[in-house]
Amino acid sequence: MNIREKREKLELKTLHPRACKSVQTRGREVAEKPCPVRTVFQRDRDRIIHSKAFRRLGRKTQVFLNPDGDHYRTRLTHTLEVTQISRTIAGALGLNEVLAEAIALGHDLGHTPFGHSGESVLNSLRRERGGFHHSIQSRRVVEKVEKGGQGLNLTYEVKNGIEKHSKGRGPILSTSKEILPATLEGQVVRLSDIIAYVNHDLLDAVRAGLFCLEDVPGEILDILGKTHSERVGKLVLSVIESTDLEKDENLQIHPAMVAALSELREFLYENCYESPQLRREFEKAERLFADLWKFYHEHNHLIPHYKEDEDLIDNLTDFLAGMTDKYAIKIWKEISVPRSWFGSTLPVD
Repeated sequence: MNIREKREKLELKTLHPRACKSVQTRGREVAEKPCPVRTVFQRDRDRIIHSKAFRRLGRKTQVFLNPDGDHYRTRLTHTLEVTQISRTIAGALGLNEVLAEAIALGHDLGHTPFGHSGESVLNSLRRERGGFHHSIQSRRVVEKVEKGGQGLNLTYEVKNGIEKHSKGRGPILSTSKEILPATLEGQVVRLSDIIAYVNHDLLDAVRAGLFCLEDVPGEILDILGKTHSERVGKLVLSVIESTDLEKDENLQIHPAMVAALSELREFLYENCYESPQLRREFEKAERLFADLWKFYHEHNHLIPHYKEDEDLIDNLTDFLAGMTDKYAIKIWKEISVPRSWFGSTLPVD
């Protein structure tokens, strides 16, 4: 019995009956020889971490566009916080921590530069194609974009969890099987995502001077907690204590915590995400991104690896969505801002 087989046997023995064990995977699109050391979900996790899309998350906006400050969250640090919360909840409930980790690490791989501003532009430009959503693009990245178009050949469970992680402004808890991920581990990431971003975006907004912590309605902080660590801890504990996998089909949170979390999210929309200060910068980013779309649509031969027999819109979307903030700004300057002229070296009459 090799190391992988021992791990698989341990999962069957120690994880909750409703956890998704490695040997229960619905598999990959292309069958592969099993690894002698790693389970299928460990391999998925490693492939995501070593991908180019994962590395680019470090230079993509979370909330504040291309921030100069060293301590603002980026899309990468957000991903790591979601991963840490996911592993904590999954482990406490007896679920598959590695599966939850893999989903969390890959959940935002398809996010555009400039956060939801870039996503809004692509959604508008792709309206005839059904729009654009970062969660669907994240699945496309691991299926078709990475490794020169071959994809990472991940398991069904990881891809499904990545695609169905996002709630937008919808209900925090849902019972819809069409909306929820196929595994409980996917549900863990779905909840961990909002626990992470609502709390760290609150800190970043205070750091940026958009408002003071005292401006947050007191009843919200009375329920969730006065400090960042207290709020995250109480929400994580609420998921663990409120969920009974013997009788609950889906993960639960105490109703008072759900209400307070929803109110805090709405407070952030009004005072941070849709604030005049951020809106001005988002509008600039949206114009920049629209300019890039128009330029590369007209000069599609400049899209890396694009071939004329391939779908132009999908290739253009993949290229723009994969850009980092800094790279998008750099390219926009090259195509939009005239270069300084240093004069001719030819003799003058």
